[in-house]
Amino acid sequence: MKNLGMKIQSLLVYIVFSLNFIFVPLFAQEVVQPVLTPLEEAKNQFVQDPWLQNASLAICIVDLKTNQKVISHNERIALPPASTVKLFATASAFEMLGANYKPKTRVYYDNKLDENGTLKGNLWVRGGGDISLGSKFYNAEGTEDSFLEQWADTLYQMGLRRIEGNVIGDGSEFGYQGIPDGWNWADMGNYYGAGPAGLPIYDNVLRFYIKVGGKVGTKATLLRIFPEIKDLNFNNYIEASTAKGDNSYIYGAPYSYDRFGTGYLQRNASFTVRGTLPDPELQFVQELKRIFTLRGIIITGEAKGVRNMGLGPASLRYEAKIKALDHEGRSVNSIAWWTNKKSVNVFAEQLVCWIAKEKGGFGDTKSGIYWIERYWSSRIKDGGLNLKDGSGLSRSNAVTAENFCSLLEYMHQSKNASLFKETLAVTGESGTFSELCYGQTAHGRVKGKSGTMNKIKAYAGYVETINGKELAFSIIVNNYGCTTKGMIERIEKLLNAMAKY
Repeated sequence: MKNLGMKIQSLLVYIVFSLNFIFVPLFAQEVVQPVLTPLEEAKNQFVQDPWLQNASLAICIVDLKTNQKVISHNERIALPPASTVKLFATASAFEMLGANYKPKTRVYYDNKLDENGTLKGNLWVRGGGDISLGSKFYNAEGTEDSFLEQWADTLYQMGLRRIEGNVIGDGSEFGYQGIPDGWNWADMGNYYGAGPAGLPIYDNVLRFYIKVGGKVGTKATLLRIFPEIKDLNFNNYIEASTAKGDNSYIYGAPYSYDRFGTGYLQRNASFTVRGTLPDPELQFVQELKRIFTLRGIIITGEAKGVRNMGLGPASLRYEAKIKALDHEGRSVNSIAWWTNKKSVNVFAEQLVCWIAKEKGGFGDTKSGIYWIERYWSSRIKDGGLNLKDGSGLSRSNAVTAENFCSLLEYMHQSKNASLFKETLAVTGESGTFSELCYGQTAHGRVKGKSGTMNKIKAYAGYVETINGKELAFSIIVNNYGCTTKGMIERIEKLLNAMAKY
């Protein structure tokens, strides 16, 4: 009996042990898996895309009502975000200067006019960094000189007939760095690489009017430039090609009068290729002298720029001079609209310099970035924020997706919220978003800023969802493996998923 009992006990242990192997896996299979939302599924599909496996990417999406993150991925990784940096430049200008801030350009005389309307001395133009002067964004081609003509007519009516001295441009209160740190040779000289200046004119852009012959490989012909620059040395390597459109580039450093044209233009056509002005300050007074002469004001001296004159601080220079004219420029609100809507680099850089001038007295980029980072350090989650310029052209910029969402959350609550949002492009409708999500779910529902450089694609802004929610978002991708078009298509899927949230 004892042996029988032991056998029965062993059998029961075996049965129980076996049942564990049978039923435990069955119970384990019944663990409920979390149900993913369509937005989460879209995010997972995005980050797991084979073409992005070697890329650096960051995503942050925040519900503006709850201020809680809806979706995030590497949101604290700092990456170069290209032109989405302009959101910091424009938001900072709204908050630190005010929407209605306007820079001033001032004209001074060394002495009073005599009874014959003669100025025995110099006429000075003191720059305030007004980037709207002669800008194509405010003047049709051929009318760029209207503000100079107005100045000449006003001073003529005030009695000025003759200047026995020089016409001197003074942009020294903004320095002569030329371009921000971190810009490379491939950008310098091209129109989008125009740097800020104390006395800007024509967007600091030089236009090359070029005619292209019919034979492939032959050199294109330079017809003229605007504005005229007597000492410009243009090295022309631009050739005719069967490829459509403009595939040419202009290279050249600030304050250098050597410009190099390379690349290709479509054969049997004419083009306007845009580069940068070598010296905006000097160019400004050369144009002023030309217009004054046309308007009947005689100038016996030369047009000169303060950069080459070795003078002392401008703050002391004008104490004994006579102010003859004040010219008020366009507002922060107006400049920010073009900056974000059309991604105008030089406008963004000037906003940074305006901030520096107002906050610290000297309008250089480095000082402007200092004041911007200082301002936001106590207002947003700024860990990882490292700015080098205002336009995003520097690859040394490092910003996190969380930085952008935090900035957008702050601006959503700002007194400048509506004005700031009006500067943003709209999907399928305006600015750099005009083709993004066109005819798709997110059409008209996303306001924001795009950023594009070689192997960099970024977007940041606001989403009004179909269900009445408001989101702030940032997407930054570096070194993707697909084409830029393919990258945009992948981001569109994510934006459409946001719109459905």
